[in-house]
Amino acid sequence: MATANANAIPSMFSLQGHTALVTGATRGIGKAVAIALAEAGADIILVQRDPSQTSTQEAILALGRAATIYQADLASPASVASLVPRILSEGRHPEIRILVNCAGIQRRHPCERFPDADFAEVLQVNLASVFSLTRDVGAHMLGLDPHPVTGRRGSVINFASLLSFQGGFTVPAYAASKGAVAQLTKSFANEWTARGVTVNAIAPGYIETDMNEALLNDPERLASISQRIPAGRWGTPEDFKGTVVYLASRASAYVSGHVLVVDGGWMGR
Repeated sequence: MATANANAIPSMFSLQGHTALVTGATRGIGKAVAIALAEAGADIILVQRDPSQTSTQEAILALGRAATIYQADLASPASVASLVPRILSEGRHPEIRILVNCAGIQRRHPCERFPDADFAEVLQVNLASVFSLTRDVGAHMLGLDPHPVTGRRGSVINFASLLSFQGGFTVPAYAASKGAVAQLTKSFANEWTARGVTVNAIAPGYIETDMNEALLNDPERLASISQRIPAGRWGTPEDFKGTVVYLASRASAYVSGHVLVVDGGWMGR
């Protein structure tokens, strides 16, 4: 009995036999969570603008999992629209059970000088592509039989932000996109949860990634932000590995429509 109980918890987080599609996995948080899903047993479809960047693929293959790169430019609506039909038509991945929308871009300008082109680009990559991929992969998931282990047809995990809740400075496009991702997540969850597809979001706090380079290089902003984080440090991409495996696995079977903040306590301050 003790052995059975000891094995029960690890099995709740197993993704053995699953295939996950992950965007934004060439670096940072996306790379860490793609590898985490593979460590939990999943095979990975990597959506990349530059297919020559193979470090994430190589790390996954070293774990003994499959990793396939598909080229797509999320800034192009036409490229996004053709992606899922192309993947499914090849027949290499007949069942995609996990979708992680992690790709995102940032543009910083004072609000009164924010260019239309930058606003449109951020909304396309951070929001419109998330909507399109969630819709298209989700439609595929809804047509699958419930998985014998998880009981679900699929799990969608979007990446929101602290700026889903706050306004920030010089980032009106990013704040608009991430606020909308949180609401998009809830809307899809309302329709799909009863049909076997859970939809959740992860909202990172201040994380040491290339996207936050401007803040990390601004001594005053860095100090003011760091002083407010109860954890006493900025987050790292590895801080999201357990969170994404949880939301993808049977452990979170009754969690849907939720925006899970991973911020070292920032929002509670």
